[in-house]
Amino acid sequence: MTRLRSADWYAGDDRNAYIHRAWMRRGLPADALDGSRPQIAIANTASDLTPCNRHLDEVAEHVARGVWEAGGVPHNLPVVSLGETQVRPTAMLWRNMAAMAIEEMLRANPIDGVVLLGGCDKTIPALLMAAASVDLPALVVPGGPMLTGTFRGAPLGCGTDVWRLSEEVRAGTLSSQGFLDSESSMIRSRGHCNTMGTASTMGLLAEALGMTLPGTAGIPAADSRLLARAHASGRLAVDLVHAERRPSTVMTAESFHNAIVTLAATGGSTNAVVHLLAIAGRLGVPLCLDDFDRIGAGVPLLVDLQPAGRFLMEDLHRAGGLAAVLSEVLDLLSPAALSVTGAPFVSSLEGASIWDNSVIRPRVDPVLPAAGIAVLRGNLAPAGAIIKPAAATPALLQHRGPALVFDSIEDFHARIDDPLLDVDASTVLVLRGCGPKGYPGMPEVSNMPLPEKLLRAGVRDMVRICDGRMSGTAYGTVVLHVAPEAAAGGPLNRIRTGDMVVLDVPGRTLTVDVPQAELDARPPSQALLDALARPARGWERLYVDTVLGADTGADCSFLLGSSGPQVSRESH
Repeated sequence: MTRLRSADWYAGDDRNAYIHRAWMRRGLPADALDGSRPQIAIANTASDLTPCNRHLDEVAEHVARGVWEAGGVPHNLPVVSLGETQVRPTAMLWRNMAAMAIEEMLRANPIDGVVLLGGCDKTIPALLMAAASVDLPALVVPGGPMLTGTFRGAPLGCGTDVWRLSEEVRAGTLSSQGFLDSESSMIRSRGHCNTMGTASTMGLLAEALGMTLPGTAGIPAADSRLLARAHASGRLAVDLVHAERRPSTVMTAESFHNAIVTLAATGGSTNAVVHLLAIAGRLGVPLCLDDFDRIGAGVPLLVDLQPAGRFLMEDLHRAGGLAAVLSEVLDLLSPAALSVTGAPFVSSLEGASIWDNSVIRPRVDPVLPAAGIAVLRGNLAPAGAIIKPAAATPALLQHRGPALVFDSIEDFHARIDDPLLDVDASTVLVLRGCGPKGYPGMPEVSNMPLPEKLLRAGVRDMVRICDGRMSGTAYGTVVLHVAPEAAAGGPLNRIRTGDMVVLDVPGRTLTVDVPQAELDARPPSQALLDALARPARGWERLYVDTVLGADTGADCSFLLGSSGPQVSRESH
């Protein structure tokens, strides 16, 4: 058997081995630290302030049982946790920091393998980025979506119905009290958002990348089968160590191909684009923005789930889950990609069936025939921008209208409901200064609320453009991740109110109808410059100084790539 990495700490009779063992014993069996049993970290993002991950301590207990059963030694390792609904200014500001901290703790400790427990939006991406950079044997157990809540007899979609109901209050079609009454029904159980938001998307994509025990992603958090899968994942983690099966051998270019097909077929979150690019950047996999269009554009949308459809994650699970979806597009998947089991990923789809074809549509009758993320370019987005056609209004996918420009989120909130605001349904709302450097952190503000006076007139969608992100639970004709961002000198910082903006999603272009020489000669908006982030110290300073553009995944320049698991020096 290959010598375990942890044996470099525990094996031997010298002073350092004594120190490493003695402080860890605390009731462990005598052979737990003799250098022969794989030491498995359970990287646990449970936190009371990350409400979607609060149940992961219980999941960790079941992982630990599986590790013990397989002959390993489990260690609960609490790691940085990011609650999308809680932290300000945005959880995305700390995704890279969380990945860095997790990577360093895995490398620094006597660990042979790791089980990654995540749920809320940034936790699974951060865990996968860390695992890719340290490249110890690893697999993911997604925490799973919550059960469906209901309000006045109708199901509620987390996030999606917050956006919808809050707009109805502003439109005057729902009372404020009615809106508040729905609050107690929104979150029915443990687990993350039950729509196809970023949390659900990244759980499914972790499986499509080959990084979960097949059949695990999408199991509701309250379902006992998730605990059984956690137990089996603990056993598998020990097997991964013995097989020396690392993330770099699982998450290959073929795996990312399968993830992009999955993203399109499920109607997944636009946030998956920056996360997959960042994970690929840690592995050295040559993934680029245009790959999302090239691979995913022609993939049919098969999952009728909010925000692009009607149903919720509990429905997807009972209808056959991810395996049933992907069995319909089997010919579009790469057969060369592996899963953590060591078998081809596509082999896990054998025998899958659709049990409710109103939730998972057969390929011959899709929700949409082509639904992948569209990548746009033009003089407003030289490095690219994205839009999710499945969540947009078809009539607005080709649109020409005057820009109404906001220089910051504060500027937007101060003016959007002004009854004298010069705006109509043809106007293109432009919000800038919300990219990685500018905000900082690229917040979920791109799905701007519509002007109240237009809502009251019956308008429910407008073209919106931003260098920030939007929640995966959100919907609308929203162009986002515009790159270069305004704070990095992108042309978005020179567009002016009244300029004619031309959106052509079929033609994959986003332009402003201003001569290029004139656009280039314009100075950036001073109000924009005044509103940009200028942190003096700490992580924010390091982040703003080193973060890269959304078009490459918004990782920090010094975190690209892998340092591996090696530690060169002793601690005493």
